[in-house]
Amino acid sequence: MVEHRDFQDTQYAFAAHIRDPDNTVAPVDIEDRRMAIYRELFFNNLKNLLGTFFPVLRKISSDEQWRHLIREFMKIHRAKTPYFLQLPEEFLAFLRSEYEPLDNDYPFLIELAHYEYADLALRVSMDENDIDGIDPHGDLLTQVPVKSVLAWAFAYQYPVHRISSEFLPAEPTEQPSYLAIYRRSDDKVRFLELNAVTAALLDAVDTNHTGLTGEALLRQLAGKIHYPDVDALIRHGVDALEEMRQLEILTGTRHAG
Repeated sequence: MVEHRDFQDTQYAFAAHIRDPDNTVAPVDIEDRRMAIYRELFFNNLKNLLGTFFPVLRKISSDEQWRHLIREFMKIHRAKTPYFLQLPEEFLAFLRSEYEPLDNDYPFLIELAHYEYADLALRVSMDENDIDGIDPHGDLLTQVPVKSVLAWAFAYQYPVHRISSEFLPAEPTEQPSYLAIYRRSDDKVRFLELNAVTAALLDAVDTNHTGLTGEALLRQLAGKIHYPDVDALIRHGVDALEEMRQLEILTGTRHAG
């Protein structure tokens, strides 16, 4: 038992040093040349892997900024999974709840990371649409529109879908950026920029637990937002629903009732 505890103590000391080599001493019985190999190996693997998962964030970050993020992640966060494909979720949780932003960090850091995480999560999602009882060509007004489980909608204070080395907004936009991120049947992930009304319509479709028809959803929406011309909203609304069906954000319709 003593040997087992000694081995565990060495493991904990080894891991603590790998996480934070500047502030944690290495195990005394491992020569520094060997420890240096492990220090660089662990750090560089994580740095490169997360750079692959968050390509835009990596590209717009200086080497110093990126190394700081990775080191802080290693020092502070305690991951709950060993799976590589769940690492982006762990990194996002760290940015949201544990990371202390620096003055030179981008104000959209967390939103951009979330957008890139959502893209990856959708690519590897194992969810499948239940098409039993779904008519892919059904009438979107007289029947019940059905949203794909592989279509996720988000509102961002920054236009994260446009951020690049040439576009780095310093302030949030006056109106949120509403995005539907979706995976098509060919497994390609795309996004559709929505306005406030179409975003509210897609949310109404998603939360339509009482089985309202498309027309009923649009009339209900018109009342909520005090839209002055209900018939015009219905005309525009059915066009928006049809576009979303063509893009596979909607899978089709099912019968009301």
